[in-house]
Amino acid sequence: MHNYLKPLQQLFEQNADEAIAVGAKKYMRNRYEFYGIKSPLRKEIIRQFYKENGLPDYDKVEEIVKDCWQQPQREFQYFAMEMLKNIAKKAGKERIELYEFTIVNKSWWDTVDFIAANLVGTHFKLFPEMTIPSASKWIDSDNMWLQRTAILFQLKYKKDTDTKLLTGFIDKMQGSKEFFINKAIGWALREYSKTNAEWVINFTENTQLSNLSKREALKWLNRKNS
Repeated sequence: MHNYLKPLQQLFEQNADEAIAVGAKKYMRNRYEFYGIKSPLRKEIIRQFYKENGLPDYDKVEEIVKDCWQQPQREFQYFAMEMLKNIAKKAGKERIELYEFTIVNKSWWDTVDFIAANLVGTHFKLFPEMTIPSASKWIDSDNMWLQRTAILFQLKYKKDTDTKLLTGFIDKMQGSKEFFINKAIGWALREYSKTNAEWVINFTENTQLSNLSKREALKWLNRKNS
């Protein structure tokens, strides 16, 4: 383990709760181990850690993140992606490779969705010329989590959403039987419906979507109008 992370490991161990860990592991379908530290306490621990240790030097970030990804406890992966968010606007173009690493390793919705919206989305805002080459490569891959990221990275874009790109990616995923893909399509459309309801209504009426995608896409509008 990188020396930078050893004080954090100590703090995690001091605050571990076995009962919470068992429940968290079960919630994640037994994919990962946990210290059993709920989000509010984890954030307080990390604030204390940063107060004493600061953020890492730029040239140490990749090694530290990959070390976090090697740890069995999921709290380390949460720490790494939240740290990356803190420094996302200072990242260079090459950071996309590290983001891709975090997407395809120890992949599950709890990390991938955060990475898509908070890391990849920010990165493509910083370097818009990277958007189409990178996201198109992902949507054409056979990795469901990269495909989900390509669909979700615009979640926070609101009026800046590239609807042509989103439409193209949804079209490429038409007919998918993957729950996480169809859910992502609906989620992306639902978020955009808060900005442009007319566009989303028209899109869902004129596009062949799975029942799950359509239901998710219109959920916010239906609740708003009920």
